[in-house]
Amino acid sequence: MMLFSQAHGLPVLTPSGTDEIGVVRALTVDAAAGRVTHLRVRTGRRAETVLPWEAVHAVGPGAVVVGPAGAPDEVAPHHDLLGRRVLTETGDRHGTVRDVAFDPATGRIEAVRTTLGTLPADRLVGLGDYALVVRAD
Repeated sequence: MMLFSQAHGLPVLTPSGTDEIGVVRALTVDAAAGRVTHLRVRTGRRAETVLPWEAVHAVGPGAVVVGPAGAPDEVAPHHDLLGRRVLTETGDRHGTVRDVAFDPATGRIEAVRTTLGTLPADRLVGLGDYALVVRAD
């Protein structure tokens, strides 16, 4: 298990481990599916590359290794999950997202840590501009 905050800023390397593509800027999530779908890599001061999660070969505490991948066919809109407010589907507030635990091998989200406690991934409904929506208790 790894946290989003641990992945942020990691160098992104080619499979040989000798060439750095950039650094992890963010992870794009499909909340309803409960998984990371894309890796967003800062490649320059203002440049960014988006890679499908399937291009990720390994994620560790020191780097992310990616293989060759073309541009993703379709990239879901990106909403930063960290710091996002959390609302239940009935509109009740459940704090804000502090961190997200995920399986680095599969991209599967394990849990969302909020300011009011930890939510299991099976409660995720959707993520938008305003909030992460979760099923009510």
